[in-house]
Amino acid sequence: MNRSAFNSYREIASTLTPSAVSQFLAYHDWELEQKQPEVREVWCYRSTSLATAPRVMVPLATDFADFTPRFVDALESLGHIHDWDAEQLLDRIIATRADLFFVRLDQKMIDGTIPFQQAEKTMQAILKLMKSAATTAADPHHPHKGRRPAPVNEYMEEDVRLGHTKRGSFVFTVVSRLGETDPQSIDGQEQPAMVFQRHVMETLARGLESTKRLTQSWDQEALSSPSSLGLSAGLVESLEEMSQPQHLRTLDFSFEWAAAERRPDVGLATITLDRDTIGELPRVREQLVRREEPVRRERLAGLVKSLIRDDSMPGSEEAGTAIIAAEVNRKTLRVHVPLTGRTTTGQSWPMSVNFPSP
Repeated sequence: MNRSAFNSYREIASTLTPSAVSQFLAYHDWELEQKQPEVREVWCYRSTSLATAPRVMVPLATDFADFTPRFVDALESLGHIHDWDAEQLLDRIIATRADLFFVRLDQKMIDGTIPFQQAEKTMQAILKLMKSAATTAADPHHPHKGRRPAPVNEYMEEDVRLGHTKRGSFVFTVVSRLGETDPQSIDGQEQPAMVFQRHVMETLARGLESTKRLTQSWDQEALSSPSSLGLSAGLVESLEEMSQPQHLRTLDFSFEWAAAERRPDVGLATITLDRDTIGELPRVREQLVRREEPVRRERLAGLVKSLIRDDSMPGSEEAGTAIIAAEVNRKTLRVHVPLTGRTTTGQSWPMSVNFPSP
């Protein structure tokens, strides 16, 4: 192994743990033959036509003086056996217990870089995108305002990570970790229900696919249950924010699903939003905003602070505004209520009215 390759494996060794490598082996036709707890594991590769199956020793004792070179040796051996370079091996190991989400900015670049401000805005938009999908997954009826469900906060704080950028225009890698399992308890065990982290990523993929479809052909039926399609105004708004730079040609979204969970029926192909599609995003968002924030009418009870008559109305039409101090959603507010109608001399406006909530 040349020095450049060694340094590549040494670099990925610093980002991985022995347990992550063990989980990768358990899900990819390797069999655990020996284990000395907290010291080492010996794995045998069964999916091979070779007369003698390759074996790899994975060191577990991170406090041993020779742990790092032994760990690098194990990773280099895995790369050689599977014919992967260090970067490919890293992707495969991470993707065992994590879903990968790639956001590609296709735009003209001289030296493979993008402006800092664009990178910052893209990162903020991706954060909003993930939070919107997590909120829809946790509570399909959530208004996407105010306090988020507890699982959303836990997911955003613990399980969503930014991975290495990739070649190919400019690609952001989002890692959604599924959590760890015991490699020895995988075979023969009943698979648990879908974990929340995977539910979020499927919701995200479904939302992106639905958004693209609606920009091409509007379907009013989508508003009857937008959450079932992964849709929310926040998700579409984040796409708008990502696509603001005029030199951006397309936004490409793709997924690599963790091997530890079943393969979903969404996110199997790259989702591309070109400039024509991007131009339709505001229309989709506005429809979702109206769906998420319908006008509510409430009966208001409170003290009338003042009545202001509008004398500009012609004929017998009367108009004005009642300013009422009332409790709305446990807060005392001064509510301006527009009043209209026909009145006769000496008749007053009713004090109990229906009005759109503020």
